[in-house]
Amino acid sequence: MSTANEHVFSHGMQETREAFEAWNERPWIVLRGWVALSMAVAIALLGAVWVVAGLLTPDITPIHMPGINESTDAGDLLPILYRNSLVLALHATACIAGFIAGASMPIAAAQRTGFSRWIHVKTAQFAILFVAAVTLFSLSTQALYLGFQGSTIAYQLQISHAALIFSVLPHAIPELTALFLPLAAWLIASRRGEWNQLLAATFITVLLAIPVVVLAATLEVYLWPRVLESISPVL
Repeated sequence: MSTANEHVFSHGMQETREAFEAWNERPWIVLRGWVALSMAVAIALLGAVWVVAGLLTPDITPIHMPGINESTDAGDLLPILYRNSLVLALHATACIAGFIAGASMPIAAAQRTGFSRWIHVKTAQFAILFVAAVTLFSLSTQALYLGFQGSTIAYQLQISHAALIFSVLPHAIPELTALFLPLAAWLIASRRGEWNQLLAATFITVLLAIPVVVLAATLEVYLWPRVLESISPVL
């Protein structure tokens, strides 16, 4: 590892430790900002799903849902946890990329001259734009996928889209809020220019999200089918 890269790495680790120490003195002040913004994004996504479900044509192929027309077991948690782990990994990667582009690369660029410095600066700017584009793409694809699923379930269970959205709130709100915690940390840091805190934020948000995602998946598999049975006239 070159001397410049060693300096960048050690500086990044030092800033990460300082962020942990600062947050340890006022954890709730930091967490409430992340949670509030993450929940706002979750609610916005559910609103988009509601709209998209009303626009898309439902699939008439009979649905197969554990707890509705299939028996439920612990194995039904695995597909949900797999999908959510991919989303969480994407948002965590975006958070780390923000740290690299916004904090580490400018330090590396400052130690270079001429064309090499220009390349580092432009790469950092491109990386930040790329992260933003990938995040928007992720949210858009989630809205389309969940909207199509919602359209199909509402049609086949003969319930309104609004009733379906309200039925998923007990597990969807904590699940989406947890999944969007790294994204919320990224948005807050980018607005304040605190890119140096994003590596620490990645560790904390992922550790907080994992148990919530597992709990939400459990509610989706074991509680949600009972809610659907209570509101659907065909179950």
